[in-house]
Amino acid sequence: MACGFRRSIACQLSRVLDLPPENLIKSISAVPISRKEEVADFQLSVDSLLENNNDHSRPDTQVQARKLAEKLKCDSVVSEISTGQGTVNFKINRELLTKTVLQQVIKDGSKYGLKSELFSGLPQKKIVVEFSSPNIAKKFHVGHLRSTIIGNFIANLKEALGHQVTRINYLGDWGMQFGLLGTGFQLFGYEEKLQSSPLQHLFERLGVHFDEYSGESFYREKSQEVLKLLDSKGLLQKTIKGTAIVDLSGNGDPSSICTLMRSDGTSLYATRDLAAAIDRMDKYNFDTMIYVTDKGQKKHFQQVFQMLQIMGYDWAERCQHVPFGVVQGMKTRKGDVTFLEDVLNEIRLRMLQNMASLKTTKVLENPQETAERVGLAALIIQDFKGLLLSDYQFSWDRVFQSRGDTGVFLQYTHARLHSLEETFGCGYLNDFNTACLQEPQSVSILQHLLRFDEVLYRSSQDLQPRHIVSYLLTLSHLAGMAHKTLYVKDGPPEVAGARLHLFRAVRSVLANGMKLLGITPVCRM
Repeated sequence: MACGFRRSIACQLSRVLDLPPENLIKSISAVPISRKEEVADFQLSVDSLLENNNDHSRPDTQVQARKLAEKLKCDSVVSEISTGQGTVNFKINRELLTKTVLQQVIKDGSKYGLKSELFSGLPQKKIVVEFSSPNIAKKFHVGHLRSTIIGNFIANLKEALGHQVTRINYLGDWGMQFGLLGTGFQLFGYEEKLQSSPLQHLFERLGVHFDEYSGESFYREKSQEVLKLLDSKGLLQKTIKGTAIVDLSGNGDPSSICTLMRSDGTSLYATRDLAAAIDRMDKYNFDTMIYVTDKGQKKHFQQVFQMLQIMGYDWAERCQHVPFGVVQGMKTRKGDVTFLEDVLNEIRLRMLQNMASLKTTKVLENPQETAERVGLAALIIQDFKGLLLSDYQFSWDRVFQSRGDTGVFLQYTHARLHSLEETFGCGYLNDFNTACLQEPQSVSILQHLLRFDEVLYRSSQDLQPRHIVSYLLTLSHLAGMAHKTLYVKDGPPEVAGARLHLFRAVRSVLANGMKLLGITPVCRM
């Protein structure tokens, strides 16, 4: 993808460099848009080609780029070849760029960017994601909010890439609450019980679903089997106090000792996590299992994975912990926040007030639902802007700013573009004249749309949503600037039709990215 342009450039390079095109595709990147000048569309980093060259007298990349550029020729796809700081730059034929990008966005719909050559040959895997995992005996704490929205994003992204994903909520119950709730609801659809239960449909407010709910108490018996297995391998040691431990260092290092059983014979988290991992491997035969929890549990999971290894389960290396930082300063008007339902209520109230004070707000059929969706977008974008591992200071004022890099701004842009389509949609042309979209604002948007696959690829590599967030915010700013100058109303039909195609493509990609992040785009606000 990048609409096949990357492959086309790779094919030309492969003839000159005598390398297979597949080896070159990931070295060719779309150039980030620049406000100063219209730069090239793609660039090849000469440095990335030389990465495998261990010779310390590496040649000057500037010279290498110039030599390589001299051997390449423009063709029906590439209209201009130049060099930069250690790069060879390629400008795509403008009419071809316009037509191909817009057609591809509309044709691929929700799959735009995911059919890219960057993802070609990607094996389809079975992936288990464990996230959220509150304690059912208590109210849903905001500490679980990050796990829920991060885990949901990871599961969404993996599913979008065609993997078979199982979403698991591992409930800390240790008691009858979960058994009563789960059984009651499954057997009798016990709605009242569920409404009065601690979760109170919170996941459904959040737009999150799970394929499996399991709990600690499910693994009581299996925990005993884990202890027996460790004992049979001579790995389990009894302390003077009567607890059962495993010494992962083998030399008594206190920091490497993991306690698996209390003196009264009851198992602990680690034992139950071992039992759950073994059970899931039997049940799902996963290729990867991802645990989404706060960074305080990093050592716990390191020890669990290490114990699986020494128990003889070589699939332990397929287990991965995605840690995240702590949210500080989250308070509602009632004071310090403890429960998620307070946060959601606060979001709804504040958003309704904000919307009521805006002159641009439309009369809405369901203002409560819109307020909730916009508010959740605001919350998710604030959470996803930085590295997941970073702690961050929560700010209600920053969350609800309608301008700047916020979720409210993303929702506003989406609603505005939807309104544009609704107003002028009947004037769509089946075909459009590419010559009508050659202004700098149009070209910048097209260049940015080209980069979507790269952004998805980066997020798929490191499981960080910030790449997508940054991309969508830039796209929204570009759309906002274009909206001020690229008028649709009262223009010649040919020009209006072309611009509507451009804005529709922006809205489509914006919606795709928002949905991956777990945000439901609104059409009015």
